[in-house]
Amino acid sequence: MSEKYVIGIDQSTQGTKALLFGGKGELICRTDRPHRQLVDERGWVEHDPEEIYCNTIAVIRDLIVKSGISASSVACIGISNQRETALAWNRHTGKPVYNAIVWQCARGEEICRRLAGEDPEFEAQVKMRTGLQLSPYFSAAKLAWIMEQVPGVQESAEQGDICCGTVDSWLVFKLTGGKEFRTDYSNASRTQLFNITELQWDQELCRKFGIPITSLPQLTDSDGVFGMTDAGGLFPHVIPIHSVLGDSHGALFGQGCTERGMMKTTYGTGSSIMMNIGEKPIFSDLGVVTSLAWKQGGKVQYVLEGNINYTGAVITWLKDDVGILKSAAQSEELAREANPADKTYLVPGFSGLGAPYWRSDVSAVFCGMSRTTGRAELVRAGLSSIAYQIADIVRLMKDAADISEVELRVDGGPTRNGWLMQFQSDILDSCVQVPAAEELSGIGAAYAAGIGAGIYCADELFSRMQRTEFKPQMRQEEREEKYSGWLKAVQMVLGQKE
Repeated sequence: MSEKYVIGIDQSTQGTKALLFGGKGELICRTDRPHRQLVDERGWVEHDPEEIYCNTIAVIRDLIVKSGISASSVACIGISNQRETALAWNRHTGKPVYNAIVWQCARGEEICRRLAGEDPEFEAQVKMRTGLQLSPYFSAAKLAWIMEQVPGVQESAEQGDICCGTVDSWLVFKLTGGKEFRTDYSNASRTQLFNITELQWDQELCRKFGIPITSLPQLTDSDGVFGMTDAGGLFPHVIPIHSVLGDSHGALFGQGCTERGMMKTTYGTGSSIMMNIGEKPIFSDLGVVTSLAWKQGGKVQYVLEGNINYTGAVITWLKDDVGILKSAAQSEELAREANPADKTYLVPGFSGLGAPYWRSDVSAVFCGMSRTTGRAELVRAGLSSIAYQIADIVRLMKDAADISEVELRVDGGPTRNGWLMQFQSDILDSCVQVPAAEELSGIGAAYAAGIGAGIYCADELFSRMQRTEFKPQMRQEEREEKYSGWLKAVQMVLGQKE
């Protein structure tokens, strides 16, 4: 019997990847293509939906050619996608009515402000129903902007002619030739239009944002069948799209965080920290949001999530802007050389502080320097700030979920820094696990598809994943002293006045 392959599509903010996995879940081949970032003088950010779809077909074609496999041996596809990016298209022609509005774009801010002003209870209702803070970051305000600003769209939507969705639902629609209009529960939970306790589109929120509920996609289990595709004729017969997950949720699943209390952190430009909190939501007023992890096997699981603005970007800043690093890798060497007695802290509030502080009106600060503080100490302070910020979120989530011990599974470029990973373990007093694989979002989507299609066994997949383990080595007194110093530095920053 010939081997069955699974393709994972990772449609991210910067580009689209295709990943080929073998019968045991091993990554065999990868192809990718970037797409344009359409940014205007106002800072509005858009993507061309047609370009994204064309690139999706192209990376699948490139993958089949590069790997040399037979297209007929691909059994199914899974999709992970950039979350919150929203678009609308004509249900009959399949043509976008406007570019996709990217998650980074805040053009819906005035809409959020207006709705909050019209109803003093609106923000609280949004949090109670969706688990999210009212914000232009999420899809609802972006879709509302399209409804209000693009001529004819509101009227067409009310007549049932418009599809409104996130990038996953656009790709499912296009890949199935317009036959299917679906999204999964993880993406739905990030739109600010989805009631995460009733597990359905929220009629009142849709009405407030001016988005007809009939224009939203059908909800499908994250490991369900979203439709059949031949990928524009690349496959000799149609195969199922057997999984859809938002990218952070895909990484959570790819890390094997399938049980309550399991956590993952992605170290990118910023960081997304997620804790699986099981089958019941927990609503926190401490600066983190509640979303659905996924719905798989007919059951939902929830997550707490916190997002940090500057983590890996701190290393980039030290290298490109300050010029005290020749390469990102050099930061580990310098951190090991730093004076252990130095008490310098960096609070990287370059564009304000994200979770759990949510202060956009503060600036970055170095503090605690002495006459002997030098290049190595400044670099170590920068790396330490990454670990401290993540520790803030992890501690908060542990308290909110009433979980005493956690293991942190991590991914992203900075996880190759052994000093940082050890310090993260030390300051958390928790084990940190770094997988050998790096494409966790696409891995999660492919694994969910392969499991849903009966090709993979979940327990075998996650047990085979190779990981490097970092265990805490720091004395408790030293840990408390260092973290206390960090909190004092943050309070100094929060005390700034514009």
